Amino acid sequence: MLALATLGFVVTFWAWALLGPLGPSLRDRLDLTVNEQAIVVAVPVIVGSLGRIPVGALTDRLGARVMFPTMSLLTILPVLYLGHLADTYAQLLIGGFFLGLGGTTFAIGIPFVNSWYPPRIRGAALGVFGAGMGGTAIAAFTTVPLADNVGPSFPFTLVAIVLAIYAVVGWLLLRDRPDRTVAAGSLLSRTASTFTLPATVPLALLYAVSFGGFVAFSVYLPTYLRNAFELSQSDASYRTAGFVLLAVVARPLGGWLSDRLGPVTVLVWVFGAAAALAALASFEFALVPVGTVAFLGLAAALGAGAGAVFALVARLVPTERVGSVTGVVGAAGGLGGFFPPLVMGAFYSATDSYTWGLILLALTATAACVYTATVVRRQAASGPAG
Repeated sequence: MLALATLGFVVTFWAWALLGPLGPSLRDRLDLTVNEQAIVVAVPVIVGSLGRIPVGALTDRLGARVMFPTMSLLTILPVLYLGHLADTYAQLLIGGFFLGLGGTTFAIGIPFVNSWYPPRIRGAALGVFGAGMGGTAIAAFTTVPLADNVGPSFPFTLVAIVLAIYAVVGWLLLRDRPDRTVAAGSLLSRTASTFTLPATVPLALLYAVSFGGFVAFSVYLPTYLRNAFELSQSDASYRTAGFVLLAVVARPLGGWLSDRLGPVTVLVWVFGAAAALAALASFEFALVPVGTVAFLGLAAALGAGAGAVFALVARLVPTERVGSVTGVVGAAGGLGGFFPPLVMGAFYSATDSYTWGLILLALTATAACVYTATVVRRQAASGPAG
């Protein structure tokens, strides 16, 4: 079940990230401004983020066997639209809006995996599932080469076929845990009550920084590298894929360390490291070696932090509410990835430099480190509250 859920996460995140690697070429082809380009790649992020709230609540009620195939099938429509029909800025925004459906599956897999594993190894299991965000690495590695060598619509056609295959496989093989607790009440009441849980807001804030930072870099790093270091589109895409892969590997490591050291301890360390590395990157030294070390270090810190946050979810949230809380926390993570590309684009337009955007990231990570070491540590010591 863990393998099937992770595979579904990989496939739908691959679809969700299709526009990011194509951002620079879309800008050139459609004569977009820097801000318009940032909006195009950010729209799927915000829709995929907010969509996790209802999808997580529906998963608590309907289960992953229904929700995973359903969301996979629905994501096919915007993928084909973007690949074969969208040819203007407005059409890209419309297609990107619905492409956000691919980003909602995170809220399906977390409660599903959580229900199958005992508390002592949930952190590691959820970290393995979270590594499915490596679908963005597949997008970064393959989208531009496939578009250049086969045809601009081919990456979208390929992803649509893979989504259809997974929908069939998921329907045939996925099984919800037979004794899982089904949440009572209406979708609206359960969603509203989620915000009253003491753990929801702190977890959302931490995930907005950790996963939000990862999402922001995964969609905007190709643009950053081209503007700041004048790399080719293919070189920028490959370097972005390396960033994503390292974050993917670090995510289960963050969950595993959380099972052994405690998620709060892990989060304090990773946020502290992220603050220092973002500050280093803000000086905009040469890409090799300082820039490379700074960004790969950020990838490892943000990936491990994302894994640690959901190890903390497993400790602080009642099992029957994990889906709803995951929806809210996951939405916060995605929203955390929506705004940085816009901020970075605005700073670059105003100053012809990304320095202040990276300084802002360093300050945000510092605040998250202090908040974790104080408020969250006290809450974790008191245990779950429903």
